[in-house]
Amino acid sequence: MERFGRRGLLAMSGASLAMPAIAQRGWPDRPVTLLVPYAAGGSNDVVARLLAPKLQAILGQSFVVENRTGAGGSIGTAAVARGPADGSLFLVSSASNHVMYPIVAPGSIPDPREAFAGVSMLVDVPLALTVANKLGVKDLPGLLELLKREPGRHSFASSGVGGSQHLAGELFAMKAGVEIVHVPYRGGGPALNDLVAGQVSMAFLNLPTALPQDNAGTVKILAVAGDRRSALKPEIATVAESGVPGFAVRSWTALFAPRATPREIMARLNAAVKECLTDPTTKARLAELGTEAEPSAPEALNAFVREEFDLWAPVIRAAKVTAG
Repeated sequence: MERFGRRGLLAMSGASLAMPAIAQRGWPDRPVTLLVPYAAGGSNDVVARLLAPKLQAILGQSFVVENRTGAGGSIGTAAVARGPADGSLFLVSSASNHVMYPIVAPGSIPDPREAFAGVSMLVDVPLALTVANKLGVKDLPGLLELLKREPGRHSFASSGVGGSQHLAGELFAMKAGVEIVHVPYRGGGPALNDLVAGQVSMAFLNLPTALPQDNAGTVKILAVAGDRRSALKPEIATVAESGVPGFAVRSWTALFAPRATPREIMARLNAAVKECLTDPTTKARLAELGTEAEPSAPEALNAFVREEFDLWAPVIRAAKVTAG
């Protein structure tokens, strides 16, 4: 059974949506753009480029990946929100640009809850609570004891202000009742380097990034951040299981369309995406990249986005996070 959403929403098959014959014949009748609001090489981009040729094979039309970067992903996100709703343009989006940045920088883009309609969740990228070896802690209870004994003396790294790694750290501090200092970096690479060097105490890193370093003994993974254990490393417990009840953070990539895109087009693309993501070859390739396929129905994705806003808005306000 497929699973979707923080509260256990079930991923319903988009194939159950009606697909009139006219839609099957008429769309896509020209090249389709999958717009990624980040630079080439990132997780959103990699997933989009994996899916594009497979969608082309299923639907018989060219799918082109376009990168339009800047302002925390808001430039590309706004371009799709204001773009044509005719099935020619879709957004490959993530928590950082679709939920967190609009809260951090109000008015930067149209409200995604109103401007977009979900097509399907694509993948989960598990986050791992990772600590520097210099701390000498072996598990999450040990880390919590240290942080409570030395409030404000320890720091956590992130790949930038307002992103999922940053806000995971802020939520952790709130849920655990500890005081830790945020140190933002210009990307995950520099953050990881300083964690390995012991310049910062901890970080919420993408699990595929953290695992090689953990295996090499240069850092220590204490727990995964999601609401369930990762299939990539099921022996690692969740943060909630390990001592911080109620903590759950997902780093995800999903596909969205401008709100007015016809339902028939959405249904056909949803079915094609599900076919791609349930293909064993695609699932295996995604696993190699450190991600987990998570197809969903449009309604489930829309509900999940609303949940994400409900989760992160109070965290961002309490942490006084701003785009400046």
